[in-house]
Amino acid sequence: MNYPQLERAIEVIAKLRHPQNGCPWDLKQTHTSLLKFLIEEAYEFVHAAESEDSTHMEEELGDLLLQVLLHSQVGKDNGNFDIESVARTLADKMELRHPHVFGDVDANITSEQVKDNWQTIKRAEKGITTKIDDGVLNFPALFSANKIGEKTNRFGFDWPGPSEVEEVVREEWEEFKAELDCKTPDQSKIKEEFGDFLFSVAQLGRHLNINPEIALKHANEKFLRRFHHMERLIENDSKSIDDMNQTEMDIYWKKVKETEKL
Repeated sequence: MNYPQLERAIEVIAKLRHPQNGCPWDLKQTHTSLLKFLIEEAYEFVHAAESEDSTHMEEELGDLLLQVLLHSQVGKDNGNFDIESVARTLADKMELRHPHVFGDVDANITSEQVKDNWQTIKRAEKGITTKIDDGVLNFPALFSANKIGEKTNRFGFDWPGPSEVEEVVREEWEEFKAELDCKTPDQSKIKEEFGDFLFSVAQLGRHLNINPEIALKHANEKFLRRFHHMERLIENDSKSIDDMNQTEMDIYWKKVKETEKL
């Protein structure tokens, strides 16, 4: 196989990181300093994919590839790894975790069996002995809560249905309220109970076949859409949102919500 543009991209990044002739900004970067860009680019690709915008998908994948190449070059500069070793590790892992393609296992297995095999092989590779790998905590918290529930469900540790989870949500809300209403509120306990409440809400969403991460994302989008609409209504009345108090803004907010119901 021949990938001249991929090789060109690798060479471009190497030149940017050249100790004498490279870019000052790129030379300053570390694995840690680059993390925020990796996360941002990943979410931008998610948005492009959800929008089914192939042009932006291509662009955002390029930005993600930039992060992979930069991290690989930093690794090479530090004498730890490079893009070739990264690719080798990936290829080795894919072959090992797909025995139905690269081994002697029955090639007619289902996609669910493939998932189960993947997890079994992964656990063996990493020496994981617990039912749930702590690696699930590496994801955004709401995503993790949903993932934990999915995993515990696989071995029967779960609520029977949504009604039982609804009761748990009510209980957690009451415990949270009790801490808030305490004569001497303890911020650490309030934080803990609030977390328990959010976790139970995430499990309710899962039982209702609602991904809590996606649901909250849509709620964020809806709020911003309404806020921008409110701003336009205020501007149309020759007013400035900076000069308004909460009560005055609430009037316009209600107008926006009423408009959406029409």
